[in-house]
Amino acid sequence: MNYQKLADDIKIWAKELGFQKVGICDVDLSEHEAPLQQWLDNGYHGSMDWMARHGMMRARPDELLPGTIRVISARMDYLPPEAHFARNLSDPTQGYISRYALGRDYHKLIRNQLKKLAERIEQEAGKYSFRPFVDSAPILERPLAQKSGLGWTGKHSLILDKECGSWFFLGELLIDLPLPTDKPSEDQCGKCTSCITSCPTNAILSDGIIDARKCISYLTIEYDGIIPEEFRRSMGNRIYGCDDCQLVCPWNRYADLTKQSDFHRRESLQQPDLLQMFMWDEAYFLKHMEGSAIRRIGHQQWLRNIAIAIGNAPYSYAFVEALESRKGISELLDVHLNWAIEQQTAQLHTSLTKDNKKERLIRVIEKGLPRDA
Repeated sequence: MNYQKLADDIKIWAKELGFQKVGICDVDLSEHEAPLQQWLDNGYHGSMDWMARHGMMRARPDELLPGTIRVISARMDYLPPEAHFARNLSDPTQGYISRYALGRDYHKLIRNQLKKLAERIEQEAGKYSFRPFVDSAPILERPLAQKSGLGWTGKHSLILDKECGSWFFLGELLIDLPLPTDKPSEDQCGKCTSCITSCPTNAILSDGIIDARKCISYLTIEYDGIIPEEFRRSMGNRIYGCDDCQLVCPWNRYADLTKQSDFHRRESLQQPDLLQMFMWDEAYFLKHMEGSAIRRIGHQQWLRNIAIAIGNAPYSYAFVEALESRKGISELLDVHLNWAIEQQTAQLHTSLTKDNKKERLIRVIEKGLPRDA
């Protein structure tokens, strides 16, 4: 078997299946085991107990599929043409949703394409052992991607490619074929710290080290408890995920738009109005988020996240009325509703105080009285 030709063909077939880039590496991730254990020991994984439960299996792909000697790492771009970064972030009455979640859930699509790639390889190489993964098993996908030459690990812990930035998904195909491996990518971040300094909650502790407990993506997606009050103001109008560290990255100026229509912004999120989305009942939420990654957080967590965003929005009687109407669903939700109502009330008081001071100054000037009258 000419494995070099097979490796070259695999990259051609992958592009035909919608992947933008593919790389191949071996399964040795031993250098990442100690840092991973330290990260877990520090509790930076938060409530994601499954990360600690699987332990070092994440750094040992051959334990996931015995006999594995190579990993095919694949990249698929997801940046939609109607990203509307500035518009959604600058309008506090709209909810900001991480750009990867605007369209259909990527897991099934990428996994299916990886399976098709595996079957195409089988047609050429004969029967062999393989298994595709897309966030579906304990595996260190980013170190594998870097080792495969898809990019380097940025200081925000995401994979960066100098030709396309970081707006892409990753998937892995574990195989037992001795394919030639690609050259690992080298760090190109240099002295840039834009992602670190722009993080709203200071979740990026150092190069590639993230304290998930502070990360807005973790808080709004993975964490289903009471969001610590110290982070609520910093969340702003981010109701599902956070892209700040990617938005400021210089390499993302070169990012390509996705070629997958499934990743385009869905109709129900064209105008992500906070009040409208907050009033969706559970049945409406489940229906309109069908096929979306957002659906898995559930209706209560959706309301929790939007309640915080409303608390950070300018005062509106309609907001307060909506918040009051949701009380009693659960104690967890009530904590966030009460906080949001307090924030709205405080903003109203501040606004009235400013208006009173302005009116008083106008009356003083009109009467020609001393300023301290």
